[in-house]
Amino acid sequence: MTSNIDFINADTRKAFIKMALPMMAAMFLNLAYNIMDSIWVGNLLGETAMAALTSSTPVILLLTAIGMGATNGLSIILSQKIGAGDKKQVNSLVTTSFVAAVLFSVILTIILELGLPTILNCLNTRSELFDMAYDYLAVYLLGYISTFLYLYFAALLRSYGNTSLQAISILLCTILDCILNPIFIKWIGFNGAAVTTIISESISVIILVVYLVKKKLFSLHFSLVDFHLIKPMIKNALPSIVQQSIPAISTSFLTAVISAFSVTAIAGYGITGKLETILLYPAMAFNMVMTTIIGQCVGGKRTDRANDYLKCSILNGGAIVLILSILVAVFAKPLSRLFVNTSGVAELVSMYFLIVGAGYVFNTITNCLLGTINGMGKPMVGMLLMMFYYLVVRMPLAWIFSKTFLGLNGVWLAVLISHIVACISAALYYIIYKKKSQGKTNNSIQE
Repeated sequence: MTSNIDFINADTRKAFIKMALPMMAAMFLNLAYNIMDSIWVGNLLGETAMAALTSSTPVILLLTAIGMGATNGLSIILSQKIGAGDKKQVNSLVTTSFVAAVLFSVILTIILELGLPTILNCLNTRSELFDMAYDYLAVYLLGYISTFLYLYFAALLRSYGNTSLQAISILLCTILDCILNPIFIKWIGFNGAAVTTIISESISVIILVVYLVKKKLFSLHFSLVDFHLIKPMIKNALPSIVQQSIPAISTSFLTAVISAFSVTAIAGYGITGKLETILLYPAMAFNMVMTTIIGQCVGGKRTDRANDYLKCSILNGGAIVLILSILVAVFAKPLSRLFVNTSGVAELVSMYFLIVGAGYVFNTITNCLLGTINGMGKPMVGMLLMMFYYLVVRMPLAWIFSKTFLGLNGVWLAVLISHIVACISAALYYIIYKKKSQGKTNNSIQE
């Protein structure tokens, strides 16, 4: 069984671009898909509704991160099996992981529905926003199984080197979201945005499933379920879940800190979160692409190609995000007015990107490095690095700086510092790891 792209033998640059471009397209379409909710909510319902959506966002980000982490963890082991040409293990792994994905998403949905009031209280949700945020999330959670399964099937295709269909499915759903959002928001109010999300993501799942059934890339039979695979799946998935979830936990913490300032501050922070996805999504795409590419190279015993792919990802990713960072920083005010047309929010958003803007290039380099480290089968290292610069650097500094004369600008400064620290620490680990690996190889040759 072979992947759609031969990462092991093909030209590095061509193979990388063929994988990365559709993935970036998918991420930007997903960006448009996510932004539409905020634009319609802000314009049709105003600043308070935008603030309520911001208060709901940490939960949504965490759920998405859990899904991306779990499925990316699967992608690590699956891409290695595909690279090794082990068809039997691939079929068994896909079947076992599918059963696990359904059970996990259903159980998590039930737990979160029951614990939603407690979660919102922990996020320091303001009283005037609590009911709106609760009602929105209660509806959104009903469709979480669709969100999780979409991420699962997208990860399967990505493991085979196919990212094009993900872009196509998101394009169709983004168009549908643009059409349905204003209709449902005017019909049932704020919760209409959540209903539209459920409908759109369910359609995405159907598109991916139909394609997979037609292509017959693997066999899916319950007789292939192998409980012995649960342990290696968890071993790869847990660090990836934590790795993906830590930024969402950080966002939840910062939202709680910012909630102490004002509704305008919360609405403004929500808009910065939407706009910065323009700069974060390319980095996330490169992370997932590198995980798959390096995973297949490891499976095919060609780890020597890792450096070539890493350089390619850093050069391309860094250049793209540098240009985007400049554009977002320059046009921050008019972009913010697309969501909420108030001067206070526009000033806050503009200041955020003036302070944090340079950090996104560092973040892109970090993600390229983390994707490489994950693909080498070391997601635990990526998890520990993420814990360091979010939990040890960003969150404490944000809280401390927010209590000083810097106020909100202190929170933004903490974000910038964490991006820089993240890049330096990931680069140092990779350099040390490569030196140790080369040393072992040289010793083996001499022996």
